Amino acid sequence: MTKILMIEDDTDLQEGLAFSLKLEGYQTTCSNTCRDGLHLLNTEHFDLVLLDCNLPDGNGFDLCSQIREHSRIPVLMLTARDTEMDEVKALELGVDDYMRKPFSLAVLKARIKKLLQHKEQPETIVSNGISIDKNLCTVTQQNREIVCSQTEYRLLLYLVENRNKVLSKEQILGHIWDNSGKYVDDNTVSVNIRRLRTKIEEDPSNPRYLKTVYGLGYLWKEE
Repeated sequence: MTKILMIEDDTDLQEGLAFSLKLEGYQTTCSNTCRDGLHLLNTEHFDLVLLDCNLPDGNGFDLCSQIREHSRIPVLMLTARDTEMDEVKALELGVDDYMRKPFSLAVLKARIKKLLQHKEQPETIVSNGISIDKNLCTVTQQNREIVCSQTEYRLLLYLVENRNKVLSKEQILGHIWDNSGKYVDDNTVSVNIRRLRTKIEEDPSNPRYLKTVYGLGYLWKEE
């Protein structure tokens, strides 16, 4: 199910939009502040962000800048401001779309659908000379196919899609396996990380790309 994060302090608007989006098949999580919204983005997976411009502890412009430091998730800004300069500023900061309040619910749904379709278009991800084909579920490095198990493929894809972002062991377990204890044991992540390193790192004992951040988790470092 497509997951949308709505960062909006107007509770009436929150409830109304969440209900309407649920009818469209979207799962919506709501946040009232910049701080909570950023925390949710760092701990959960979302497909799109609906971002209010004015929030109790900051503004959408600053929050968008922080999001863009680590993620290319589509951001649609909702704002009561109606100046051209605000719209220009938002787009320059990396907002994907911009709507002024009050807005048409039908138009909002259409724009959300368009942004999600655009997000789904890239089927090949390239990072550090490694190419991941999401259609064929294959991994190549310097035109040489890297044979990966299904688990290794999903783990590598998750790390690369979240490049330069630390992912905790719990996040990885929840995304690749689940949180119901169906993985073998607590070493499952580290075992699969080691296997991946032997396949993609020139020196697995001193990894260049698939880094361990001690006490925090793992990250894919893009150069």
